[in-house]
Amino acid sequence: MTVEENKQHDEQLDQVAEEQVEASVDEGTLEGDVSALQAELDAVRGELANMKEHSMRALAEAQNIKRRSEIDVENARKYGAEKIISELLPVVDNLERALQAADADIEGIKPVLEGVELTLKGFVDALGKSNVEIVDPHGEPFDPEVHQAMTMIESPDAEPNSVVAVMQKGYRLNGRLLRPAMVVVAK
Repeated sequence: MTVEENKQHDEQLDQVAEEQVEASVDEGTLEGDVSALQAELDAVRGELANMKEHSMRALAEAQNIKRRSEIDVENARKYGAEKIISELLPVVDNLERALQAADADIEGIKPVLEGVELTLKGFVDALGKSNVEIVDPHGEPFDPEVHQAMTMIESPDAEPNSVVAVMQKGYRLNGRLLRPAMVVVAK
């Protein structure tokens, strides 16, 4: 019931209550009848106030449910692919490792490396279209919210508490961390 309908309903109840009081009061009515009718009118008004409060609470609850469901739908839209993307990240890691391990100087392996590079590029492009960001923090300050320190080493060339090597890249989906980057941190 909307606020407008509540107001109309309240006005109708007030009018009916007043008509009942007027109909029962005639010229010969005693003072006691008037006070009894006034008490009845007061009781009806009290009940009306309770009904108003109840309908306002019901309306507020309905609006809260609508707002919560809109938030849930938005989160499902933004993060619904999180599970499958998380399962595909090791494939990207393996393709990157294959490129790092391969010896490009061997003549027969060059076409295979090109195929792996194109496959990796296709995966990375598809992840980008799904709002997945790569977290590659090489040279950045260590951030425990986004990075997972695997080890610390002495490094005269790097600032203390900065990332000197990335063992495995991290990923974010719509700003939410899917996987932290595994890093080596300078002492």
